[in-house]
Amino acid sequence: MTAIKAYAAYDAETPLKPFEFERKDVGPNQIQIDILYSGVCHSDIHTAKGDWGPAIYPLVPGHEIVGRIVKIGSDVTKFKIGDLAGVGCFVDSCRTCNNCKEGVEQYCDEGMTGTYNSYQRGTDIPTYGGYSTSITVDEKYSLHISDKLPLQGVAPLLCAGITTYSPLKYCKVGKGHKIGVLGLGGLGHMAVKFAAAFGAEVTMLSGTPSKEEDAKKLGAHHFALTSNPDTMNSLLNSFDFILNTVSGSHDYNQYMNLLRTNGTMIVVGAPPTPAEIPAFTLIMKRRSIMGSMIGGIAETQEMLDYCAEHGIVSDVEVINMDYINEAYVRMDKSDVKYRFVIDMASLKS
Repeated sequence: MTAIKAYAAYDAETPLKPFEFERKDVGPNQIQIDILYSGVCHSDIHTAKGDWGPAIYPLVPGHEIVGRIVKIGSDVTKFKIGDLAGVGCFVDSCRTCNNCKEGVEQYCDEGMTGTYNSYQRGTDIPTYGGYSTSITVDEKYSLHISDKLPLQGVAPLLCAGITTYSPLKYCKVGKGHKIGVLGLGGLGHMAVKFAAAFGAEVTMLSGTPSKEEDAKKLGAHHFALTSNPDTMNSLLNSFDFILNTVSGSHDYNQYMNLLRTNGTMIVVGAPPTPAEIPAFTLIMKRRSIMGSMIGGIAETQEMLDYCAEHGIVSDVEVINMDYINEAYVRMDKSDVKYRFVIDMASLKS
């Protein structure tokens, strides 16, 4: 067993605080990663507070993990000690359903095993995430990390990056397409970077005028202030795609009408209330709406390799572990550009 230092939510109400536990020694197909950086996702807050269903307390969040391998199992073939490696939103799946066999393990028919707030498959042992000094994972669910990019900027690619990359690739967004990105936050800023890199004409859709400068620095070709009725009217029937990253309650119809005939709204944000979309909004222009959730292991590796080749990372603010509760408050106020990342050396010391 390996003694682990961490920060955990002990219940839904109180701030996160230090927590110690033990991880099992590496099995034949496992690797042990000394965690260097862990991204902070808004879903960490929702899960810790029990907003998305029952939480397993104590709960150690974190599913944007990069670090260096310090131990490998006897049958490991993909990695060696000293390699950089990453872990995303899940650490296991059933491996036998059609989705797992087709490489979309995130949609496992039996449910993927989350990096945290799940039970290790076939046991009553909780999974604990990246707000910790070390993690042990099956090599099949681990990812190679390039040394070409700053690791703190790579960490959020394991969730914010793949969450936006996957649907853009699935929809074959690229040259000749016009896409609106709704919301400039952790997801939105990555959506702009990827859509622009793929060759699409990108418009940032935001209700905050001050975000125009940042949006264009990130690669957006245009900025549209959604609170301006004239601007919104001018964009009716304009876009092939809208990538909706907004997690707060909002009226989908205001943006569905910006889609051209055959246009698609891609939903990756998770608002707390259901959307109401009249059938005629879809029928009259043969529009569609689809959802997407992260990506499989192979696609996530593809995304990481693409980022290494094209110099794409997340814009981050690096924090110490003991700042996490203040970071949560600031995230709720959208006061970060655009992702907090924990320097895990601050926990180890």
